[in-house]
Amino acid sequence: MNTRLITGTNTEIGKTIVTSSLIAYWQIYRSLEQLGVMKLIQTGAGDRALYQELFQLDQPSELLNPVCFHEPVAPPIAAEKEQQTVDLAPIWQSLNQLSQNRELVLMEALGGLGSPVTWEMTVADIASAWRLPIILVVPVELGAIAQTVANVALARQKQISIKGIILNCQSPEAQSNQGDLTPADLIENLCQVPILGTIPYLYDQRNIEKLAQVASNLELERLW
Repeated sequence: MNTRLITGTNTEIGKTIVTSSLIAYWQIYRSLEQLGVMKLIQTGAGDRALYQELFQLDQPSELLNPVCFHEPVAPPIAAEKEQQTVDLAPIWQSLNQLSQNRELVLMEALGGLGSPVTWEMTVADIASAWRLPIILVVPVELGAIAQTVANVALARQKQISIKGIILNCQSPEAQSNQGDLTPADLIENLCQVPILGTIPYLYDQRNIEKLAQVASNLELERLW
């Protein structure tokens, strides 16, 4: 399937900024008519509204986020609070619809690979069952190496194709200390997965030109 699942080692570590950078790259350097964008499941407010505000997405809004819940907690818990269940069928149907008409579909996951999507399935289970290659987003912070090794091990256990790792600096301090916190050569040696590049700390995360420029510095030929 021509889809890349953008996942991470945890929640709030940069999946949205990576996804935004890649969308911005397509908007400026390629064509959004050939790109599909999805959020696997949204709980609480956030990414769906951001993508609609920032980008001129050429797709119906219902395909962007087929399943969402109000509470900003794990999907099965959020669904239970609303006396619902997590229905994966509309997500799968929307993904197939976009995939048939787009050169590439970017799907942003939630949390890390081990995060629950339903009471029985994690993000890793979805990626495995739907055969979705992943891009793993790793924050530049203390402890990130161990989380990366664990997530890569889970991906391999589930036989998930890993396109590569993108490091993300969430502060100026992270950027200046990247060599100590997440040295690329050490992560590559431990995981045997290529580092596709680093997202520097961005003071304005809504600057589309800057987002596109940052994405252009990644090893995109490995990603597609």
